[in-house]
Amino acid sequence: MEIEGYKSLQIVPHNPKSSVVYVYLNRPSQRNALSSDFFTEFPKALNSLDHNPQVNVIVLSGAGHHFCSGIDLNSLSSLFKDHSSHDRGRSGEKLRRHILGLQDAISAIERCRKPVIASIQGACIGGGVDIITACDIRFCTKDAFFSVKEVDLAITADLGTLQRLPSIVGYGNAVELALTARRFSGLEAKELGLVSRAFNSKHELDEAVRDVAEAIAAKSPLAVIGTKAVLLKSRDLTVEQGLDYVATRNSATLLSNDLHEAVSAQIQKRKPAFSKL
Repeated sequence: MEIEGYKSLQIVPHNPKSSVVYVYLNRPSQRNALSSDFFTEFPKALNSLDHNPQVNVIVLSGAGHHFCSGIDLNSLSSLFKDHSSHDRGRSGEKLRRHILGLQDAISAIERCRKPVIASIQGACIGGGVDIITACDIRFCTKDAFFSVKEVDLAITADLGTLQRLPSIVGYGNAVELALTARRFSGLEAKELGLVSRAFNSKHELDEAVRDVAEAIAAKSPLAVIGTKAVLLKSRDLTVEQGLDYVATRNSATLLSNDLHEAVSAQIQKRKPAFSKL
């Protein structure tokens, strides 16, 4: 698999025989703060992996000791230069388009058909929370720490946390975390439901993430991407609308070679072997 070079990311296949790929936020000396390069490169990288038939599952992690410390403060400072104008209307329209572009980079996680698993250690602050709330599965170490930090920077969080976090941890918990910007641990993140599991060490986290990623990667690619798509779509629909959507989707994909292979493998008591997507 050819891996394109990026300034803010590192993409590493798990092993040559695996369809799991690791994407690392790769600015460890800045605790993986999100630079302008990230917002250009991240959606491009995910789109490339989404279209790569050799990739079934993506693990998103941070290089070094931290997951992500939020948006690089130098990037925030540049906003004053880039969007300063005597014409407030044009300046505001330009800033709005800039924000929409940043949002789109995070939403690339949900647009990616393949499941994205967040593996979180150390700091997960501000923009880091925006990223993980868009991921499909979230695991962390118990000593990881989180903060919806934007109000401390005189900002209303605008990259997805305020839209996605309430459905994950509940509205009341999301309001409290967003208004106080308080720091909370990996253990509390587990209690809140922000992460599915919290581990005693980075080693235990890595092993668990690898096992879950490989287990998902071994399943029918059609079933996996369909499940992700239906869950995301149904989030914004009534139950009746969600049922109608999955019925329509399955009418097009249910009768596949993967279904035949899965049933045959069950009958023959063997592991199924699915074709690439």
